[in-house]
Amino acid sequence: MKLNHLYISSFLLLVLTLSGCEKPFDELEKDPNRPVNAPASLVLKGVLADVFDATGSAWDDEQRWNQFYASNYNYYATNEYSWTAAPLRYTTLKNVVKMEQEARRVGLPEVNAYAALGKFFRAYFYEDMTRRVGDLPLTDALKGLDNTAPKYDSQKAVYVQILKWLDEANADMTALIAKGDNALAGDIYYGNDLRKWQKLVNSYKLRVLISLSNKETDTDLAIKTRFAEVLANPAKFPLLTNEGDNWQYLFNSTTNKYSRSPDNFGQNATRENMAATYLGLLTSLSDPRTFVVAEPAPAKLAAGLKPTDFGAFVGASSGEDLADMSAKANKGEYSFQNRKRYYSTYTAEPYVLLGYAEQCFTIAEGINRGWSAATALGTAEELYKKGILTSWAFYGLKDGNNDVFFSKDGGYKEFNSYSVPVNFATYYAQPGVAYAGNTAAGLKQILTQKYLAFAQGSGLEAWFNQRRTGVPAFLTGVGTGNSQRIPKRWQYPTSERTTNGTNLKQALDSQYSGNDDINAAMWLLK
Repeated sequence: MKLNHLYISSFLLLVLTLSGCEKPFDELEKDPNRPVNAPASLVLKGVLADVFDATGSAWDDEQRWNQFYASNYNYYATNEYSWTAAPLRYTTLKNVVKMEQEARRVGLPEVNAYAALGKFFRAYFYEDMTRRVGDLPLTDALKGLDNTAPKYDSQKAVYVQILKWLDEANADMTALIAKGDNALAGDIYYGNDLRKWQKLVNSYKLRVLISLSNKETDTDLAIKTRFAEVLANPAKFPLLTNEGDNWQYLFNSTTNKYSRSPDNFGQNATRENMAATYLGLLTSLSDPRTFVVAEPAPAKLAAGLKPTDFGAFVGASSGEDLADMSAKANKGEYSFQNRKRYYSTYTAEPYVLLGYAEQCFTIAEGINRGWSAATALGTAEELYKKGILTSWAFYGLKDGNNDVFFSKDGGYKEFNSYSVPVNFATYYAQPGVAYAGNTAAGLKQILTQKYLAFAQGSGLEAWFNQRRTGVPAFLTGVGTGNSQRIPKRWQYPTSERTTNGTNLKQALDSQYSGNDDINAAMWLLK
């Protein structure tokens, strides 16, 4: 008995010792080799990379949907608008929240550079998502396990919040700049310059406001008042001042190569041709950008046209049957992209996410619509002109003789050089270019030139503007699919059906009669 008692006592002592050292399960499940904290600057880099990924790049799907170019080889891509689920960016938004938390964790005050940028990124990603699908979880979103099935906010409520975030970001940046307080690091776009970010915030606000043009009578949004306020108070709402303030992504020859380069010449160069919507507008206006972005169609040269004749440049309708387009492209009937510009190097041109040219056209549109009188920035016509000239400068075009280059043998290494005379006054004197005043015709001119300036940049801005205004007319046919219609939206992700089905059903019922239809019109378009 004594032996048994001693054994039991020893066993109880061992149990008590082990239980005293035992950690809660949530502590045991943590992986000591995985960090739970990271510098805010490092998280910022990831968010900035996601901005570029979300926007897209040159010569990708977005640019085909913008009808800047077309695929003639269906192994790689088609020209169809057969869309399904939208790429929603809640994971990136969670990283924005983490960036804000990490900034506070190291002792930064509530108002700091990361928090100010966080408000801008919330506005940016939510605007990108809502204009793709409509209503979205916002108020109850980003709460993690506290709310795994968030309710949907109306699209109008989302836009009200977007404008609030942008105003708060601008106010916070004003305060930080005034104090010389800039703890920002890790910025790949503006080199940690908060002044440039503040200009972008306000220029982006103008983009959002103009995108709401169908809601200009909505008193809650007060679009016209907000638009005029920005233009009337440049000290409070600084804007981009020139192309040096462009929000753009720069390419290099190693880790971040341009999407068309010597590496993929054999895959893409002749399997893509210019789209008639874009190239046709350029040639109809005798626009010298034609010679920089495209090459003359070989069949036109064989027929006797010169390489510098606008008639030698031909784009394909995005709606053309793809097999027919391929056959014609192989016969030299269509223009390819300019191989000197887009294939001979790894850097080509910057990818502009939001640029000064766009801002000029946006303000010109607002003045044309009567949202603001002419300001210190100029009249609608002056800004319209400035937008065109800024776009020309992007392609290196200026008054005088300009050298242009076209492929010599169908490759990307040898080229023939030609001199093209450029004169803006002569170009502007054309009836189709000279501003028709603050009229419907003048508005169409602004929107047309804005579309041309978007080429191979700014993600789907050209498409969103076309959806809003109908300018330019997009070409459709069997090649664009979707019963020869340009869709109006994307569907919600499948994951929403499985994880948040009840709230998704309510959102679909209230917006689209219960159908997640890519051809249905959202609140923004009504």
